[in-house]
Amino acid sequence: MGLNLLRERYRVDLIELQAACEANYARLMRLLPGMREAQGARRVALSQGERQLGVLALEVVESCPYTSTVQVRQEHSLPWLPVPQLEVRVYHDARMAEVTGAQSARRFRGIYPYPNAAMHQPDEKTQLNVFLGEWLSHCLACGHETESLI
Repeated sequence: MGLNLLRERYRVDLIELQAACEANYARLMRLLPGMREAQGARRVALSQGERQLGVLALEVVESCPYTSTVQVRQEHSLPWLPVPQLEVRVYHDARMAEVTGAQSARRFRGIYPYPNAAMHQPDEKTQLNVFLGEWLSHCLACGHETESLI
């Protein structure tokens, strides 16, 4: 008797995706409060005790009346680990922030067939937005300014 290995087709959970994008907007506004008015940048150090784990660099690369584009990247990563870098489109009128690029990939589809040539997961878009949220939450909880105040 053969096993039928059909998987249920992935469906986008739009409520989950929108919630992640709304939460990411709030987190980004806490980290870059002046993002809407002008271009800006911030570097937040992440450490554990005396050990520095890296620096999260946030930079507004484009600013328009209703949207901004922010580059989020890790500095001082481990030598064997690819440097994480995300491009985030911030929609101020909708109060949402969505990952639009990661490494060299741009404009993610809601669903990917699996397997595929680019090796994207069926829910790649959702995973990237959830990852951004975890990254920003960790930064808000454990991060500190890279330069000491005098």
